[in-house]
Amino acid sequence: MRNDMKNLEEALEFKPKFDDQGLIPCITTSAKSGKVLMFAFMNEEAINMTLKTGEVHYWSRSRGELWHKGASSGMVQKVIEIRTDCDQDCIWVTVEMDPEASCHTGRQSCFYRKLNKDSSLELVDDEPIFDPKAVY
Repeated sequence: MRNDMKNLEEALEFKPKFDDQGLIPCITTSAKSGKVLMFAFMNEEAINMTLKTGEVHYWSRSRGELWHKGASSGMVQKVIEIRTDCDQDCIWVTVEMDPEASCHTGRQSCFYRKLNKDSSLELVDDEPIFDPKAVY
């Protein structure tokens, strides 16, 4: 039962807490570097397909459909481990991929800009790994 936090936090039963749109946040990291590659959402179907295939699926909010990461680019994310947080309202997936590039801009990570104290953005890890025009 989701109302019993102690039971939820210690239980070994997966009971994801989806939002009112049926989505749960998912953070994806590299098994090789530990670096955060991307953030996206999953719904129940995406979780089930990820578990079934061993390749990460997300829910694309912009397209309103299931999204098999790498289906068009060839940069499939192979699941190494899936975790959920203490209250099961977030998922963390560790993946292997080749090449290790998750961002549609051609970069390894979608998090290639650093927010400075003055609210300016600074490019970090900004070298593209692939040419997005050639892939998409």
